[in-house]
Amino acid sequence: MEYNRHFNVDLETYSSVNLKKSGLYKYVQSPDFEILLMAYSYCDGPVSVIDIAQGEKIPDWIRYALQDEGTLKHAYNAPFEWYCLSKFFNTPLGQWRCTMLHGLYCGYTAGLAATAIALGLPEDKRKMSIGSALIRTFCVPCKPTNKNGNRTRTLPHHEPEKWNLFKEYCRQDVVTEMEIERKLSNFPVPEQEQKLWELDQQINAYGVTVDQKLIEGALHCDQIVTGELTREAVMLSGLENPKSVKQLTEWLTEETGDEVENLQKATVTSLIKTIDSDNAKRMLEIRQELSKTSVRKYTTMCEAVCEDGRVRGLLQFYGANRTGRWAGRLVQVQNLPRNYLETLSHARDCVKGKKVNALKLIYGNIPDTLSQLIRTAFIPSEGNVFIDADFSAIEARVIAWLSGEQWKLDVFATHGKIYEASASQMFGVPFELIVKGNPEYELRQRGKVAELGLGYGMGANKFKDTAEHKYEMFFTEDEAKDIVRRWRSANKRIVDLWYSIENAVIEVMKTGYPVGIKGLMIARECDYNNNQDFLTITLPSGRKLFYTRPGLQINEFNKDSLYYYGINQKTKKWELVPTYGGKLVENIVQAIARDCLAESLMRLKSAGYQTVMHIHDEVVLDTPKSTDLDKVCEIMGRPISWAPGLLLKADGFVATFYKKD
Repeated sequence: MEYNRHFNVDLETYSSVNLKKSGLYKYVQSPDFEILLMAYSYCDGPVSVIDIAQGEKIPDWIRYALQDEGTLKHAYNAPFEWYCLSKFFNTPLGQWRCTMLHGLYCGYTAGLAATAIALGLPEDKRKMSIGSALIRTFCVPCKPTNKNGNRTRTLPHHEPEKWNLFKEYCRQDVVTEMEIERKLSNFPVPEQEQKLWELDQQINAYGVTVDQKLIEGALHCDQIVTGELTREAVMLSGLENPKSVKQLTEWLTEETGDEVENLQKATVTSLIKTIDSDNAKRMLEIRQELSKTSVRKYTTMCEAVCEDGRVRGLLQFYGANRTGRWAGRLVQVQNLPRNYLETLSHARDCVKGKKVNALKLIYGNIPDTLSQLIRTAFIPSEGNVFIDADFSAIEARVIAWLSGEQWKLDVFATHGKIYEASASQMFGVPFELIVKGNPEYELRQRGKVAELGLGYGMGANKFKDTAEHKYEMFFTEDEAKDIVRRWRSANKRIVDLWYSIENAVIEVMKTGYPVGIKGLMIARECDYNNNQDFLTITLPSGRKLFYTRPGLQINEFNKDSLYYYGINQKTKKWELVPTYGGKLVENIVQAIARDCLAESLMRLKSAGYQTVMHIHDEVVLDTPKSTDLDKVCEIMGRPISWAPGLLLKADGFVATFYKKD
C-alpha cells in the first residue's frame, strides 16, 4: 500500500507495575496506567509535545491519524507505543513501522541512544543522558518519606523544572528516531519481514497460560528446601554465607589441602568425583542444588502473569540481529532447563500439593526436580492441548543443502539418522552396526557431538572444551584433534564452503564488485549521503545480512580477514569485531534456518493455528484437542519455493503442558 502521510511518535507513561520485571503487557493492563506525554512529528514537520499529564488533550486530527490507513506510524520500539495507544484508541498494527527493527535489520544494536551513537549522530541528536533519572522520577512510584509529604508518585507540579526537562527529553526522542530512520532509508526492511513482525506482535499479545498453582507450589517447596540446605551448609562449614564464592573457595582449599581455582559448573562436577573429604563433597553437592535457576524463572512468571493467567511478551523479534533469529524475554523460553523425569505429571502434582517430603522420597534432589518442571508451568488454554513440533536437524540439513554435501543429503532423503551416519563416515564403521546393544553404538555420541560442534570451523581445543562443558564428554587433546580431522575429511564440501564464502567476501571488499555463490549474493552497499557502508549477504529468501562499516585487516595468521562494527560478545560494547569463513557460514546457515521457521509460522497462521511460543526450530501451538498433529508436521515439512531441494522434516507430540519430549 502507498502511504501518503507519516506520523512519528514517542510516549512517556506511568504505571505502578514494574516494566522490566513484568513486561509491557502487564504494565499497560494495570488500572493506573496512563500516558503522560506524547511527542510527535507529522509529515517530517517540527516535533511538538502534548502534556497530557497537565490536562492537554490529544487533538481529534491525531486520533484520526492513528487509525487512518493512509498514515504510516513510526516509533522506536514501536510495540510499546502501539500497545499503549491501543488501550485508548483504534490504531491497526499493520500501519506501524518499528525503527528499532530497522536498525537491527541493518546490523545495528538495540537501544535508541546506543543506535544513535553507533550511527555517528551529532551530540545534539543523541538521546539526552538525563532521561533515565527523569523516568525514575515521573514514570514509576516513589517511596513515601517525610521529605516528600509521604506521596507515592511524583507529579509535574512537584518537580516543575524536571518536568520541563522531561518534555524536552520526550521531544528529543522523536528527533533522534526520525534521524535514525532517515539514515537507514535506503536500506528498507523487506515487506515479508514487516508482515512477520506483525505476526510476532500478535503472538506476544496473545500470550500463553501458566499454571499458577504449580508456580505457587514450586516457590513454597524451594523456600523450604533452600532453608534446609543453607542450614546444613552452615553446620558443615561454619561459614557465615555458604553461597559466597570467595568464602566457599577458601574453605574448600583449606578442607581438601588442594587449591580450588573456581566454582564453575564443570569444576564442581569434577571435584565431586575426585575429592576424598566427605564434608567437602557434600558442600559441593549442596552448591549444585542451590545453583539451579528454577526459582528465578518461577518468580519471573509470577511477576509477569496478567490477570487472565497469561504471560505475554516472551519473544523479541530480530533479537539476534546478526541472523535475525528471535530472542527470549522475561522467562527466556529460548533457554529453559531440559526435563528428563519420566513421571512429570506426578512430580507436578506433588509440587502443586506442596508435598515436600514426597518429593524428597521419590525424586531426591528437589531443586533439580523444580528446574525440570519449569517448562511444564506453561499450559494450554482451558479445553485445549499443546501441539509441539520441531524441525529435525534443521542446521545440518541447511548446511548440507547449501554446500552440496551429497552423502548428508542422501541421509536426509532416506532414514534421517544423521548422527549414526556421521559416525559411520568418520570412523569407517558400517552404518548397520551403529545400533543400541552393539559396542559400535558408542561412536554415535561422538558423531553427534561432532555434528553439533564442528560445522562452522571450530578447532580442536575449542571442540575439546565445548564437548566437556556442554555435553560432558571428555577427550584428550589428541582425541579432539583426531575427531576434528575425521569430521572435516568426511565433510569436504562443507569445509570448502567455509573458504569459498571467506574468499568471496574478501574479493568483494577488495574489488567492490558483487559475487554470487551457492545461491547467495555478497555485495558492498553504500549510501555516502548518509554515511552508511555495509557488506551484505542476500539469502535465498531475499532477506539480507548486514555487516556494518566493514574493512579488511591482517589477522593472527597473517591473512586478510573481514572486520566490521558490531557488539563484541565478550565486552558487550559496540566496536570493531573480526570474523572468518566458518563464522560467516554459521550466520548464513542459522539465518536460513530462521527463515524456514518464519515460513512455517506464516503458513501455520494462514491455516488457522495459534502459535503461543517458538524456540529456534520448534513451534508450540495452543489448539483444540481434535487438531491433527500430522497435519501440523506436514505443513512445516512442505518444500519452500526459495529453497529448491532443501529437505525439511518435522516431528512433534501432543501434551497437556509444555515439555521436552
